[in-house]
Parts: sequence; C-alpha cells; structure tokens
Amino acid sequence: MSLLEKIDQDIKKAMLAKEEATLRGLRSIKSALLLAKTEKGAAETLSEDTEIKVLQKQAKQRKESADIYLAQNRPDLAQIEQEELAVIESYLPKQLSEEEVEGIIKQLIAETGASGMKDMGKVMGAATKQLAGQADGKIVSALVKKLLA
Repeated sequence: MSLLEKIDQDIKKAMLAKEEATLRGLRSIKSALLLAKTEKGAAETLSEDTEIKVLQKQAKQRKESADIYLAQNRPDLAQIEQEELAVIESYLPKQLSEEEVEGIIKQLIAETGASGMKDMGKVMGAATKQLAGQADGKIVSALVKKLLA
C-alpha cells in the first residue's frame, strides 16, 4: 500500500473519530504528495525517497512556523502547527539519536579516508545518502565539521 492510500484511509478514520488536528495534518500531507505527484517531470507514482523528502519538507515548515509564532507571542497558532507536526512526524522514519549519527559519520570518515575540512564534501555526500530521512541535515553537518576539525 502506498503512502497516499494509507493517508486516505487515515483521513477517513480521523473524520469518523472527529479528530480535527489529525485531519488537518493528514490533509496537508495529502496535498503536498499530490502536488509532488503532478509536478512537471515527476513519475506516475512517487518513490519512497520522494515521499520522505516531501514529508521532511512539511515537517520543517511546521517547525519553523511554530518557532515564528512562539517568537511573536502567538501560542494559539503555534499549537496548531505543533499538532500538524506531530501527525507528519508519525509518517516519517524514526530519527536517529545524535550519538548514533556520530557513530555512522565516524565510520564514513574512516571509509572515505577523510583527513580534514577539505574532505568535508566527500563525507557529507556519503552521510546525506546514508542518513536520508533519519537525521536532520543541520545536525549531520555540525557533526561532520566537529569530527573533521
């Protein structure tokens, strides 16, 4: 079953249960997936990687919006964004802890033979591929810099 089909089923469940926050989050996911599916040059069905990227983008937007609303002293709007974020994150793969990411990066540094900051691009390329959907890019970048310095 594709993610879009699962979302459709979950939308029906949320409607029956009258769960407004869940329904809002699911509708935003469905909208984003349908937009990605109809983009110029997109395949007829979305790959799992594309679906994860779309979900990550949605999650990032919600986090940033919630932060902005909190900074503007609008906890009511931040609450809505955080509710939708929780729904979106439930469809994302489990995020690795910082220690797990650091272990993987150390292994990649050893595999690529990286010795300093000049090899950061090589390590980041490998790390981005291996950790796609499992770790935030900012954390990966910070750890690579720390370990190569």
